[in-house]
Amino acid sequence: MFDKYEEFKKEVLKLTKIDLNYYKEKQMRRRIDTLAQKNKATSYEEYVKLLKESPELFEQFVNFLTINVSEFYRNPEQWKLLDEKVIPKLIQDHGRNLKIWSAACSTGDEPYSLVMAFSKHIPLSNIHITATDIDKQVIASAKAGLYSEKSVLNVPADLKKKYFTKIGSSYQIADEIKKCVTFREHNLLKDVYPKDFDLILCRNVVIYFTDEAKDEIYRKFFASLKEKGVLFIGSTEQITNYKDIGFSRMSSFYFEKP
Repeated sequence: MFDKYEEFKKEVLKLTKIDLNYYKEKQMRRRIDTLAQKNKATSYEEYVKLLKESPELFEQFVNFLTINVSEFYRNPEQWKLLDEKVIPKLIQDHGRNLKIWSAACSTGDEPYSLVMAFSKHIPLSNIHITATDIDKQVIASAKAGLYSEKSVLNVPADLKKKYFTKIGSSYQIADEIKKCVTFREHNLLKDVYPKDFDLILCRNVVIYFTDEAKDEIYRKFFASLKEKGVLFIGSTEQITNYKDIGFSRMSSFYFEKP
């Protein structure tokens, strides 16, 4: 029986440092129950035992929890706005040595997209991106930089030709792009936020969190930005109380710290 969810949440926190209290319970329980049953567990207690005994199942569970759906230039119209309006304004306000954070970066598609987007405006040697995710498995995948054809579908043709090598049916991203990104583990719901960024990108992640968790995350992003810094969120998200936090709205998915 899949009951005693409160006990299960405590065990998960001890095991993974992921606090399930921040996630919408109905949605998360449904996903976890499905995975546990797939691994032949008949209760949360039994599933925790399996997670402790098997490094493979533990990695699978963390990967499953962290919802890794990503692709290059996701929602191309938003990247067009970044290219035409946001990047020129950031360079005008902050100069060419910009400090950028790709939060919850998943398999690296978005930070590498950022490098390519900025490469049209400034040299690669000026581009420094911190990319963070809670899941070390996807960080390892991001560092490898090998992507499916579907992942790179929206990459502009000139950039795809310049920065990718086709290997079989996959695409390997160039080392010169990789060098602009530093990956590290970071838990948005638990860890201290780094500071003084000109641009923070966090897209299609907080939709899985409670309203209280969302508010806390957006306030921390606000504190992490420099004045005239910009937050870029996903097309599935909105910050209804952006004025209360202190943001001004540049467009539907871009918010500036005045």
